[in-house]
Amino acid sequence: MDIKAKVEELVEKIQNDKVLQAKFQKDPVSAVEQLLGIDLPNDQIEKIVDLVKARIGMDKVGDALGALGGLFGKK
Repeated sequence: MDIKAKVEELVEKIQNDKVLQAKFQKDPVSAVEQLLGIDLPNDQIEKIVDLVKARIGMDKVGDALGALGGLFGKK
């Protein structure tokens, strides 16, 4: 399994589905297991959860930085 590709797939699914976002915020391990369709040991799932959280966080930072560009007259 290509972990990087799978993380990107999970991020996309979570970001595009409000119900999944809520489930991921409440119980990320269960949400990731559901999306993967496999039951892995929690320590392995938690590593994937951490990667997904980091990727989602980077997207939010990127969006915020893009919005800040308008404050300084960037076109």
